Amino acid sequence: MNILILTDKYPPDVGGLAVSTRRLARGLKQAGQAAWVSVPDASVEPGGSMVSDDDGVLVYRVGAHRRADDALSDWFDHVLSLHARHHFDLIHAMYLTQPAFVAVMAGRYLDLPSVVSARGNDLDRTAFDPAKFSQVVWALQQASAVTVVTSDLQRKALAFAPGCRAHFIPNGVDTALFAPAPRSEAMAESLGLGNGLVIGFVGEARQKKGLTTLLPAFASLRAQFPGRLALLLVGGVRKDDAPIVQVFQKQNPRLDICIVPNVPHEQLPAYYSLIDVLAIPSLRDGMPNSLLEGMACQRAIVASNVGGIPDVLRQRGVEDGALVPPGDVAALAEAMQRLLADPAWRARLGSSARATVEAGFTPEKEIERNLDIYRDVMGKA
Repeated sequence: MNILILTDKYPPDVGGLAVSTRRLARGLKQAGQAAWVSVPDASVEPGGSMVSDDDGVLVYRVGAHRRADDALSDWFDHVLSLHARHHFDLIHAMYLTQPAFVAVMAGRYLDLPSVVSARGNDLDRTAFDPAKFSQVVWALQQASAVTVVTSDLQRKALAFAPGCRAHFIPNGVDTALFAPAPRSEAMAESLGLGNGLVIGFVGEARQKKGLTTLLPAFASLRAQFPGRLALLLVGGVRKDDAPIVQVFQKQNPRLDICIVPNVPHEQLPAYYSLIDVLAIPSLRDGMPNSLLEGMACQRAIVASNVGGIPDVLRQRGVEDGALVPPGDVAALAEAMQRLLADPAWRARLGSSARATVEAGFTPEKEIERNLDIYRDVMGKA
């Protein structure tokens, strides 16, 4: 099969969408399929494009216009030109709104099947924007198939577009790369963490990911673990939310907060090895990559009961982490305190979490589920 993937982000862009799109593209290639990626890029001259090779996957970066209609019409034309060159069998959009709109329109124009994937924010928030609602609903209604990463998104897709074919395909994680490893004492020392306990957060820290819940919860725990508790933020802080951290640090100068900018994906396991409790206090979310990565690395997890998080942490009839209500500072602090004080419990949760990931959340399973959808819609087309 020749598959074109449309997306808003692709590495070196940061964020879960970029990581998930690369995992899909590379996974398809490893499964013997041919995959290309097309992504808007503000650094490319409007109307232009550039191509790069990402481990055998050709990535086309398309210049973005200031006006949305110019940008989308150019993207549509670019897809047509790529099809004339590569002869695609199917177009897959990773994220609703603009990628899905272009993918479905191009698919209908070229008489190709289209698959669109809801990842989280697209149905949790963007679909409620009156200016974007029609694009989202039209893509859901007209796509050959819809995939979602959580059961909650499946319900929302059907609520927005009754009758759409919404299939639940959870994310996967490379359990060979993300695996339990001894704590890197040299790295801990270089980051100023010493040998104390560490609460970790991995990904771009921002309000939507629970930054304003995590910071006060961490502050409330410091008195219970004096001199030996630090907060490690791996992935930096979103520019718009940086003042939140700056004000917090000024108000709490004695708290140990280490902020590490975005690091290459393959380097993340070393940072997970430093973390005693991984916090995922999202206010809204899909199925965060950091959740699966932390589970694969046998980290004890405290996470909000939102989106696809409970889909993962309540597998196999057991709980592989502590779930708390979103935005509840006291509940988050209490759950983290209990885990920090009980190393045996942390170890049990971590071991169970890795077993859950190995059983149902591997890239191979994710790719095979997508291929099943592709075969189905191509057969019907």
